[in-house]
Amino acid sequence: MKRRLSQSHETLILVTSLVICIAFIWYLPLNVYAQSNQNVTISSGISSSPIQFDKKVFSWTDRVGITIYAPDFNSDPNLIDTIGDTEDDKINVCTTGHCIPYKLVETGTNTGVFSGYVDLTGDPSQKGASGIDGNGENPSGMTSTCNTICGPTDGMLPTTGNDGISVSFEYSRDQTVTGSALIRWHMGEIQWLQPNYSSSSQGTLQIVDPDMSIVPDAINKFDTNVWSDSDSGGIKLTMTETDKGTGVFQGTVDFTTQYPSSGNRLHVSDGDTVTGQYIDRTLPPPYSPSDQSKLTAVTTVGTLLPPLESVPASNARIIDSTGKELDKVMTDQQVQIVSDVTNKLNKDQEFAYLVQIQDSNGITLSLSWITGSLLPNQSMSLSQSWSPKSPGTYTAQIFVWQGVTSPNALSPPLTLQIPTS
Repeated sequence: MKRRLSQSHETLILVTSLVICIAFIWYLPLNVYAQSNQNVTISSGISSSPIQFDKKVFSWTDRVGITIYAPDFNSDPNLIDTIGDTEDDKINVCTTGHCIPYKLVETGTNTGVFSGYVDLTGDPSQKGASGIDGNGENPSGMTSTCNTICGPTDGMLPTTGNDGISVSFEYSRDQTVTGSALIRWHMGEIQWLQPNYSSSSQGTLQIVDPDMSIVPDAINKFDTNVWSDSDSGGIKLTMTETDKGTGVFQGTVDFTTQYPSSGNRLHVSDGDTVTGQYIDRTLPPPYSPSDQSKLTAVTTVGTLLPPLESVPASNARIIDSTGKELDKVMTDQQVQIVSDVTNKLNKDQEFAYLVQIQDSNGITLSLSWITGSLLPNQSMSLSQSWSPKSPGTYTAQIFVWQGVTSPNALSPPLTLQIPTS
């Protein structure tokens, strides 16, 4: 019994010693870490950063929402507190080459969360006299002039299209917290809200480009080009922002088959393709500020026909010089390869009529064509001449395309056998 007590006592001493050693080993690096981080900078790249932005990437004329989590500065639980307005809690908001002192206010009593926003005002010199719309429209490039301290909602800072915004908060005299976010131009997008409209309806064109929302507190506007097959000159369509600061712009086109184009009215014919174009002059890297990109979107108006039913060919036949239809041909006889074509569209249609002759081995002996234009609903008989040089059975293939260099078929091909003796 006495021996067992001695062993237990020794075990207790050993366990206690190990616990003390482990605690000392754990405490030593923690103490060293604490001593080596008396001046610490926390970046917004760390998810636990007390400085947060309402977006990850901003445009050059965006409104930047800023939030700082600082419960230690919740001085009075019954009041809405402010940070940034004393030497002990200074805040600076900066873009490249521009900084303003700032203050933020508590989101409510006893929250310890402080917020505000800064408006980015662009840099008009980056686009010069041509402006972002090609007609001289530019952002203001204004900087806030503060009476000591700006904020929480009157801050303005110029910025380029490839920049950044940073916020620094002096948490204490030996600790500064910082956060940052990117400022970038965006690649614009353009689309019609429907793939097809009736020829007497309204069509809506949409352009998405936050870079064109140059005044956050206003509904911004700019013009873009829209045209149809029937009116290649088209119209200037006013694109209006859907709401303040959205960067989404829409314009409405009134289609008409009876009247000329004017204002937002566009003359069309059934089957027309209508094109909207946006020239994006604020492109992200690796583009330079002087680069631009033409973006287009298309829709159609009126009744749509499948492409192979637009100008169908039919009744392929062989005729001689007198117009008599033949079922066989003699060697060296001059004949015409004929078929009938009809324009099913309610608009003029350019076409190319091609005839290819092959021998019994599939070798092409002749390829000829004619081009022209058909009026709406017009029918026409088209022909190409050919003369066989030796007996045999030949095959004529007939194609109707949009053009010789635009092999978009307007009709299924026709095939005709030509027995020759």
